Amino acid sequence: MKALVYHGPGKKSLDERPIPQLAAPTDAIVKMTRTTICGTDLHILKGDVPTCEPGRILGHEGVGIVQQVGSAVSSFKPGDRVLISCISSCGKCDYCRRGMYSHCTTGGWILGNKIDGTQAEYVRIPHAETSLYPIPAGADEEALVMLSDILPTGFECGVLNGKVQPGSTVAIVGAGPIGLAALLTAQFYSPAQIVMIDRDPNRLEVARRFGATACIDIGRADPAAEVMKLTEQTGVDCAIEAVGIPATFELCEAIVAPGGVIANVGVHGVKADLHLEKLWDRNIAITTRLVDTVSTPMLLKTVRSGRIDPAKLITHRFRLEDMASAYDTFGRAAETRALKVIIEVT
Repeated sequence: MKALVYHGPGKKSLDERPIPQLAAPTDAIVKMTRTTICGTDLHILKGDVPTCEPGRILGHEGVGIVQQVGSAVSSFKPGDRVLISCISSCGKCDYCRRGMYSHCTTGGWILGNKIDGTQAEYVRIPHAETSLYPIPAGADEEALVMLSDILPTGFECGVLNGKVQPGSTVAIVGAGPIGLAALLTAQFYSPAQIVMIDRDPNRLEVARRFGATACIDIGRADPAAEVMKLTEQTGVDCAIEAVGIPATFELCEAIVAPGGVIANVGVHGVKADLHLEKLWDRNIAITTRLVDTVSTPMLLKTVRSGRIDPAKLITHRFRLEDMASAYDTFGRAAETRALKVIIEVT
């Protein structure tokens, strides 16, 4: 089969690999139909994720058709169309029982990280019973790819951890797919203001269409000063960091209001300074999280009902054989105006 393989920092190629086989009774083999590229894949290629070793097939998102199941899998059968969760969970360990699937002792974020992932024609899914979701008949499968990772990530790590409430003020630093997913799902709670901060005018315009009440272009204005103007010098109740670099985390520190929350979502590959000399007396909380995907069933219902339309995040489509072009387009988002790219596998 064809698969996109990581060969070390800055190196990847579309290679021929054997079709994966069942390795445990709880496994399923899924024939991929659609996958995508995540910002985390770019972090891997930068060398920011040392747990991902050279030789790994990348990717942790997508939809497909079950081809084979292990003897312990009873909820799925060959031919079922399924949504693949970016997080594999056994459902039995102490962390899973606490809803912290990302810390599952035999799962967590392993697809495209510690085991081969979804940017291939076939993928092995461990703990299939609790790591796959049936796709409802007639559902838009392209839209559902967004539920593998970015929608639950923006919602759980940003909105829920950030304690967004009715009437609150929210700033989202980073208008990429994760930031936009946080923007879409923050509106479940009717905040009074949602301020989007980025340096890409196109993404800021998209954010405005998606419901941002204000957009700040950091190439044209001091974002901290602008946020203070918008909030009458108090700052925001929730600052969501959706990039993963020191400058954006430190911006969140500068704009959070007393009693507010900094919700970190971004993947950080280098240290970011915590300015306790300024924050020690401000009653703020800082949260970190890897998505657990506990919200996926709820988000599936909101998408089916039309409450949100994640398909709006899709800007480009490619075939699996064009993965090099897909990565190039996604990696140069400011020039190509890419948000999420869909990779059609079959």
